[in-house]
Amino acid sequence: MSAINNRQDNEAERSVTEYGYQQEFRRELKRFASFAVGFSFISITTGIFTTYGGVLNWGGPLGIWTWPFVVVGQLLVALVFATLASRMPIAGYSYQWVSRLVNPRVGWLVGWVSFMFLTVVIVSVDYAIASTVLPSLFNYSETAQNAWLATAIIIAIQMLLIMFSTFLSMRINNAAVGTEVIGVVGLTILLIVVGAVRGLLHPDHLFSMGIVSPNGYFNPGGLNSTGHFMFSFLLGAYTIVGFEAAANLAEETQNAHKVVPFAMWSAVVLSGVVGFLFLIALNLTSGNIPALSVSATPVADIVREVLGTVVGDIFLIIVTFSIFACGLVIFMTATRLTWAMSRDRRFPGYPILRQVNRRTGTPIATTLLSGILCEVVLAIFANQPNSLTNLFSASTLLPAIIYLCTVILYIYARRKLPQTQGFRFGAFEWPIIVLSLVWLLFELAIFRDASFAVPWAYCGIMFVIGLLYFIWMLVAQPDVLRKREE
Repeated sequence: MSAINNRQDNEAERSVTEYGYQQEFRRELKRFASFAVGFSFISITTGIFTTYGGVLNWGGPLGIWTWPFVVVGQLLVALVFATLASRMPIAGYSYQWVSRLVNPRVGWLVGWVSFMFLTVVIVSVDYAIASTVLPSLFNYSETAQNAWLATAIIIAIQMLLIMFSTFLSMRINNAAVGTEVIGVVGLTILLIVVGAVRGLLHPDHLFSMGIVSPNGYFNPGGLNSTGHFMFSFLLGAYTIVGFEAAANLAEETQNAHKVVPFAMWSAVVLSGVVGFLFLIALNLTSGNIPALSVSATPVADIVREVLGTVVGDIFLIIVTFSIFACGLVIFMTATRLTWAMSRDRRFPGYPILRQVNRRTGTPIATTLLSGILCEVVLAIFANQPNSLTNLFSASTLLPAIIYLCTVILYIYARRKLPQTQGFRFGAFEWPIIVLSLVWLLFELAIFRDASFAVPWAYCGIMFVIGLLYFIWMLVAQPDVLRKREE
């Protein structure tokens, strides 16, 4: 077995060399660890704890039925990304793929948008712990100041873990997969069983509109407004993202060209099934819908109401650990993307940021930069009304843009791709591509609503900052954005 693993590692290192790089990371991630990266990034507990309260206000409990449509749409996108990961198993995912499908200039722009996304989603996930779980668990008031302080501390802890040990970070992440599955499945079963025994189940809530008016409920909306039911798609759209994180750690994964594609689509499937069962359980046990609709911690309230304080708190501790691991793996993904762009001399401060510490095997400077930027973004969003809503909206908008750009460019230049090494579409290529495009255009249409002004502003400001650096590179370092000779 060791001989087979050594051969696969040698082949993987040769694939890195073919793209003009040297193998700098230790290949410590195996099949389960690769799956765990995608599954933890998706993190159904994070997504549902963050957005369930929003769904109660947008579309009522009926809004959870948008979830299966989102899962199918994101699975189609994951399949497109899987074929790219199979053919180009190198760190940097969309940045690297687009650079080779089209050219490094377009690849850099997509990479910068990915950097914008990863920075804000770290903050949104950690803010979700601080605002939707910890207040209920430790019985204190949820205020903007408390959420800001708790989030800042969580970010600092994650930064230190990633700086000093990829192995320890991945051990935490692997354990979190177990706690997430056990926690969500356990909560689902207990909520239904205990709810049935105590007479707390409400089957009528599965299709209730709650506090939302039925008038125009299924209306898609106008030019700058989105309908109630359409708004509810954000529940799944925020949650079922990040499966591509497994590809960003391809240079640290054994047998990456086969392991990473499987990790991506299987993470979407398992998250989709388990998450939907959990949502059904929440609806069945959502006793006082008006009260839950105004609560900052609706899911925690349901858990403690049905299971009691002691059992409820045990599960909330499990949930806290799972969400922390979600933020941790996203943080790690951000550092690897920044490192990949710095390795190509295409990121500000690249001489320092492209270095990998030989003792820890981690890019310490890149991790430190990511942590500082996360604290800055937190400070900006934490001082605004509806901080959590703005954070998760920006974290949903940006991946939709990245996915759409990548799929379109895949269509444009797919014939330039290297030979597949373990994953192929076959006769289903065009149906998968077309349906994924339809889904992504529909998802982006949700963000035409005027309430998304702050997320759009974040995207615009961050993109302009990146564009200024991009123009500087074109003028001062034109050779940097030329295609690497392979």
